[in-house]
Parts: sequence; structure tokens; C-alpha cells
Amino acid sequence: MTLQAMLGNFALILFVLMLFTGVIWCLDVFYLAKKRRAIANIALAEFDARNARLAADNIEVDRHGRATLEANLLRQPTWIEYSGSFFPVIALVFVLRSFLFEPFKIPSSSMVPTLQVGDLILVNKFTYGIRLPIINKKIIAINDPQRGDVMVFKFPEDPSLDYIKRIVGVPGDKIVYKNKQLSVNGQAVSYEPLPDYLDEERLTYSKQFVETFTGAEHKIINDQRAPAYVSGPHDYPLRELCNYDAEGFSCTVPAGQYFMMGDNRDNSLDSRYWGFVPDKNVVGKAFFIWMNLNNVKRIGSFK
Repeated sequence: MTLQAMLGNFALILFVLMLFTGVIWCLDVFYLAKKRRAIANIALAEFDARNARLAADNIEVDRHGRATLEANLLRQPTWIEYSGSFFPVIALVFVLRSFLFEPFKIPSSSMVPTLQVGDLILVNKFTYGIRLPIINKKIIAINDPQRGDVMVFKFPEDPSLDYIKRIVGVPGDKIVYKNKQLSVNGQAVSYEPLPDYLDEERLTYSKQFVETFTGAEHKIINDQRAPAYVSGPHDYPLRELCNYDAEGFSCTVPAGQYFMMGDNRDNSLDSRYWGFVPDKNVVGKAFFIWMNLNNVKRIGSFK
């Protein structure tokens, strides 16, 4: 499932706008404003000298014109005024979005039942380390991604796209998924049956379970009509670390990589098909639904 930012590469757009408005703001503060002040001082001095001559000749002078003249001479041009007003707002949004929290919208159903189509979510950008915006290079390590985390990342086959999946394997893990049963490092994951899940759009039911591994619980669904095998896995990097058969697959997660799966197990294009997610592609940890226009009851944190 892809998660599209509101305007494509929004971080780059914000950066360009911040740079543009910031240069204009600095130019005005350190040069143009001083130039306007100097011109205003000359004009005001001439105004005062003229009024002094008129007063000496007993001619009534304009006592309010000085303030108006000064205001007009010091007034910022419209393009500078708007740039100066927008710059701090754009800079604040850029910093918040790049280093703290970033919003995304869920456009498809690969993370159902955890995340629904139309959920507007927040992603914690700093929990996995501080990264430089635009190039997404980690400069300060904080926490490592953990099994069970719902993570947003750059799609390995097209880094311009943001994907969201659940981490089921961290570096060094042996992942086995046979007959729709997951095991990690030889430990079978436990499944607690729940009432069948109703897809309200398709009016179909799927088997629903609470999946528990490494102490983390979350819901998943399985379509009993879908086959157990992975159909048409791609020729991705390090594919030799994975084996596919009629019952499913097994993979050993290499260093610096993560194995991702959607909670809608039979309707998710994930690591089973396109391989591992390198650490350099990590965006952040999804943790909160801040709005769903179709169902406001969806607002809140999730696992």
C-alpha cells in the first residue's frame, strides 16, 4: 500500500519555499529595511527643513504629514511583506514535519483491520533516529525498529513512494510463513481466533485473528480463498536469502534490513514480493489516527 504525501515530494517543496522566503526575509532585514530607513531619514530631514522655513515665514505647516511620509517610505513592498509573513510559518511546518511528526493518509486496505482506507495518521519521525530531510540520511541513532511496529518507509523499488507495513523481521531473524502461519526464529506466532471480519465495501468475510509475537498483539485477517504460496515474487536484491514453495516461504533477514508484511495478509504487496527494506529507507513509526472523515470514532492510537 502506498502512502502519498499531499503534494508529491512535499518535503522538497517545503524546503524550496522555506529557502526562497527565508532569503527574501534575510535580504529585507539586513539590507532593504536599512536602505528604506536611510532614504526615509533623508526625506524626513528635508521635510523638517521645509517646515522650519515655512514656520519662519509664519506659514502654517502640516504637522501630521511627517508620520504619514515616514510610514509610506518604510512600508515593505507587497512581495517582501508576504514572504516575511510566510517564512516563519513554512519554517515551522518544515521542522515539525521533517524531524518530529509527519501526516499521511491511508489509501488502500493492505493494513486492515489495523488501519482503514481514509485514516489520517501521524508518523513519529525521531523515534528511529534523527534524519536529514530530503535525503533521509540518519545522523543521530536513537531506537531501532522493533518487531510488531507499524512503520512507514520508502518503497525499495521506487523511493519516491511511501509505504506502510508491519515489521515482522529485524536483522538476523529467520522468518517462516507456511500455510499462513508465521514463525520467527523457530518460535511459532500465536493466533487467537476472533469473529470473522466483514469487508463492508465488498460484503465479504475474512478470518480474523489476534496475532502475538515478542509480546506485541495486533489483529490480522486471512482470506481462506487465497492460496498459501507467494505468486510471482520479484527479482529483488538478496533474494537468495529467501526460499519459496507451495506452502509459503522462508527468509533470513540480512543486516541493516527489515522484513515487512501487511495485516491484511492475503491482500498486501509486501516483503514477500519485493524483498527487504534497508534502514536508509525508514521514515518513521506510525502511531496515531488523528482523523477519518468517514468515521470519527477511528481517532486514537493503535498497535
